[in-house]
Amino acid sequence: MAEFDIVIRGGTLFDGSGGEPFAADVAVKDGRIVAVGTVEGNGAEEIDASGKIVTPGFVDVHTHYDGQITWENRLAPSSDHGVTTVVMGNCGVGFAPVKPGDHHLMIKLMEGVEDIPEVVMADGVPFNWESFPDYLDALEKRESDIDFAAQLPHSPLRVYVMGERGAHLEPPTEQDLVEMRRLTAEAIEAGALGVTTSRSYAHRFRTGELAPSVPTEDQEVLALAAGLRDAGKGVFQMVPSYDVTARQRFDLLRDIAKTSGRPVSFTFMQTPHTPGDWRETLNDLDQANKEGLEIRGQIIPRPTGGLLGLELSLHPFALNPSYRAIEHLPLEQKVARMRDPEFRKRLIAESPEDPHDFFKFIISDLDALFVLGDPPNYNPRTEDSIAAQARARGVDPKELIYDALLERDGHEVLYRPMGNAEGEKFESSGRHLVRNPYTIPALGDGGAHYSMICDAAYTTYMLTYWVRDAEPDRKIDLPYAIRKLAHEPALTVGLNDRGLVKPGYKADLNVIDMDRLHLHAPHASYDLPTGGRRLSQRAEGYEATIVSGVVTYRNGVATGALPGRLVRGGQPAPTAA
Repeated sequence: MAEFDIVIRGGTLFDGSGGEPFAADVAVKDGRIVAVGTVEGNGAEEIDASGKIVTPGFVDVHTHYDGQITWENRLAPSSDHGVTTVVMGNCGVGFAPVKPGDHHLMIKLMEGVEDIPEVVMADGVPFNWESFPDYLDALEKRESDIDFAAQLPHSPLRVYVMGERGAHLEPPTEQDLVEMRRLTAEAIEAGALGVTTSRSYAHRFRTGELAPSVPTEDQEVLALAAGLRDAGKGVFQMVPSYDVTARQRFDLLRDIAKTSGRPVSFTFMQTPHTPGDWRETLNDLDQANKEGLEIRGQIIPRPTGGLLGLELSLHPFALNPSYRAIEHLPLEQKVARMRDPEFRKRLIAESPEDPHDFFKFIISDLDALFVLGDPPNYNPRTEDSIAAQARARGVDPKELIYDALLERDGHEVLYRPMGNAEGEKFESSGRHLVRNPYTIPALGDGGAHYSMICDAAYTTYMLTYWVRDAEPDRKIDLPYAIRKLAHEPALTVGLNDRGLVKPGYKADLNVIDMDRLHLHAPHASYDLPTGGRRLSQRAEGYEATIVSGVVTYRNGVATGALPGRLVRGGQPAPTAA
């Protein structure tokens, strides 16, 4: 009889601590790591990791699987890239708490903020809950390929407490604030990992109205923070406004940390209109943590941006009136129509019309459009933009962009960088952000932006671009990268039972062939409820992924095992450790 469930043999172990790697076997039994070193006993399954690295499973603390977990059992694309735990409910949006008459409002909000098709949510989300504890009870019945934890989102909470006043952005009464504070504590006690909000003016309904949390006064945000203090546990996540100064952003984060007495994290990126603010924010992070305020910046370790194309939600002509008339046609018919010279002339001459200013912003800068390519190039040179190539040829950039969209029979994907400037500006900020002790890689946004963004592969990108393939002056050490992808994000949200490969810790593991690790370009698939569309992105080199001691992926292919479960609240470090 086998002594262990799984033994991983002969690999080079990067245990998540950031220390030097070492040769070791890893034994797993009953969902836990039970031995690290030379393992004499046999496993019911033996995995040969010779020439491979063994790591803890990765943790993404910023996703939006709130809907997807209710209608399917795979939390891809995150689970395709070594991630074994995700945290959802970010940006102040989600599906609970919600009163029966407000289901459609929550769907419309997620459609606008997170680019999830309305019909997909209307068909897929069961809404067999009302309160946030009810929602957790419903999630507890779900099985998945990876673990998932939920946070209480501000916008649904506001509408739940205030009704139409909350949706219409009216100020809260004192009693409203008391109730929001009470319900925040209640959600945390029931197992919410934290509470989240957004001040981003990009977060709007599809019709252009702001998400309920965005224009709220500081006192309302601090009422949520006080709810955390009442519960004595939980974390606070925020998307700050980048339309105020860096100092104003950080002053509110400080106030949240002081009011709650709990860890705080926030979306931290370099934006095009404030390219130097990141330096000031890093200084503020350093000072705040020296003062004992636990504040972390969530970063994505590559330039982030929109993916545009005829198969996707947006492209430079998507909001023009003539395109609206053909946008619902099958791709083949759409391409045929766009190849008509008269239609082409009319479409190029038009201007975008849409109530959502952020969507118009995404498609407006023609100088920031690139063919993404395969393998994808997220760091193109300015002179490689389609517009720059058009000017070099003496043609109108719109003409060349139009041609690019029709390449590969309309399947071409264009890349529109947005968060983090390109070229030398990003290389400078990127190196500093990735290497800072008070930042954590995150912002995969899995489960959202189905036809506009595919950032959940940042784990694979970090291991290839920053670790394996980088020039010496940019290179990130592999032990440090593994700690950043696993242990630090787990600690940040209080999941102290994972992120390390040590006896007693949860048996969430990866076996990776670093020489073979490769990130493919995103592509559109049509496998959401009602045949809805989403971006998928594959990787090669993940030999095995293990969740709770069960192999969930072999050579990048799902085994069908579903050991992933809801994680209720923060988890203590194992006593065996």
